[in-house]
Amino acid sequence: MTGCIFTGGRGPRKEDCAEYLVRAGLLVAADSGLLLARSFGLRPDYIVGDMDSLPDAAILEEYDPSRIIRHPHEKDCTDTELSLEFARQHGCDELVILGGGEGRMDHFLALYSLFHRDLPPTAWLTGSDQMLYIASRHEIRGRAGREISLFPAGKVPARMRSRGLKWPLDGLEWSLGDVGISNVVADNCAEIEIISGALLLFMPWENANGI
Repeated sequence: MTGCIFTGGRGPRKEDCAEYLVRAGLLVAADSGLLLARSFGLRPDYIVGDMDSLPDAAILEEYDPSRIIRHPHEKDCTDTELSLEFARQHGCDELVILGGGEGRMDHFLALYSLFHRDLPPTAWLTGSDQMLYIASRHEIRGRAGREISLFPAGKVPARMRSRGLKWPLDGLEWSLGDVGISNVVADNCAEIEIISGALLLFMPWENANGI
């Protein structure tokens, strides 16, 4: 089952994440991620967190108290981590984070760190990029000429091969700290195949400005 986790920070456009929303069996808002869900016209199934980031706590009065999972402000996990674990416990095996763009850099890095742990999210969509966790074979269709960037993910070195990229990945081995910035999709159908480890694929939205 697909679980969509709305978190604070700049989020994607609703149309950019429609493929996930249409099949989502569970919608969870992590604290101020509730605002992103509401901007989409969606009512999350649950709201999880310490509720310290909502600009007006009165908004919670619109929701059934049994759907609000409160945690203390002083805790060992972020609201997004708690929301991901909540979704896992409720049967979600595809976890998609929506939001978390711009804002505080430490929060961004905290989200990025989730992809180096056991049971990582499947995807992370912000206002500027989509990031996909690749652990097997992945096709990139209809994006010829677009730039992508790749980072090793997980706890073991990533080995991979590719087809349809300007700079092939064949024979490379990347450990944490390595990076492949601004590769280019050369064909209408490119492919990345993981031999060992995993990669995090960054693709800017067509409507986003590059860095």
